[in-house]
This record gives sequence, C-alpha cells and structure tokens, in this order.
Amino acid sequence: MGTYKVEQHRLSHQDREFHFVSYDARPANERRGEEAFPQMWFLMNAGRRIPVIPQTLGQEIEELESMFRDWLDENVFSETAQSA
Repeated sequence: MGTYKVEQHRLSHQDREFHFVSYDARPANERRGEEAFPQMWFLMNAGRRIPVIPQTLGQEIEELESMFRDWLDENVFSETAQSA
C-alpha cells in the first residue's frame, strides 16, 4: 500500500486566485465531532480548509478546473453565498 500524495492546484477565477489542496480520506472521530470524508479537494482560505469536491485520482486537469469553477460560482460568487 502506497503513501498518499498530496496534490495542489491554483486557479484564477473572476480576477481572484484560489488555492486547492487534496487530502487523504479521514475516518470519523465521534469524540471530536468530526465526520468521515473520502479523499477530497479543499479550498485553502485564511488558514482554513473548506471541503470542495471528492478527489478522483487520474482526473484530467481541464475537468478538475471546471469542477472547481462550478463550485466557486455556487459557493463563493452566488448571491446567496455572498449574503451569508
């Protein structure tokens, strides 16, 4: 069994730079109130990790960037996201 390799990707969208980092799956930790999650991409923002989308190994960069843009449009740039 190999060691998980963290991946990073930077994306420019709507005149802003975004930094995405992949993390290995994590089991739930009831004592800390943490849910389990699969291998995922996270948006790094002010020292925080925000879950974005599950990671699919071997995914084409164009497809990945499209998914990141869709997520950003829904969660960062939409009117409901901006009013939250």
